[in-house]
Amino acid sequence: MLIPLLFYVFAFLSVLSGVMVVSAKNPVHSILFLIFCFFNAAGLFVLLGAEYLAMTLVIVYVGAVAVLFLFVVMMLDINFAELKAGFLRYLPFGGAVAAIMFVQLFLILQASTVKFAAEPTPVVAGVKGTNAEAIGHVLYTQYAYPFIISGAILLVAMIGAIVLTLRHRPGVRRQNIRKQVHRNVADSVSMVKVKSGKGI
Repeated sequence: MLIPLLFYVFAFLSVLSGVMVVSAKNPVHSILFLIFCFFNAAGLFVLLGAEYLAMTLVIVYVGAVAVLFLFVVMMLDINFAELKAGFLRYLPFGGAVAAIMFVQLFLILQASTVKFAAEPTPVVAGVKGTNAEAIGHVLYTQYAYPFIISGAILLVAMIGAIVLTLRHRPGVRRQNIRKQVHRNVADSVSMVKVKSGKGI
């Protein structure tokens, strides 16, 4: 009885937070509702027995949303004085949302101990163990080459983003590796004979 009730609660809050993401006028509020939506989706994954996907959703997407929040704060012209002035006004609402999230975490832990106390059901035929073990077995055996290719594509995309955003500014000291490697003792060390009782 507890698991179907939790499913409806998480599903309702996911849809509600998704609506608030697109309807909120403040971009910071939209991102906070998006984080709340991801947490509820992770709760649904735990109820379905896919704890690996739930943790991946929280770690990857919530972490990426935190970076997105940082970029929004950096790039948009947000009046921080106005945000701080409304802190006490929104404190009860924020506390209520935090309390709901803690209650959800407690209930999902209670439901998981009831449901996953027995031997976990393998998600892949012929692979015993948890979901993480099954996904790792399939990912590194059957899909090893696509996994490596996707990693290479992400590496190229990261290098391309760095190259496109790199700006050479005058007056900024930069490290010259070629000059450092090809230097000799005469260019690096100078012998100075200092007379007794005098400084350099």
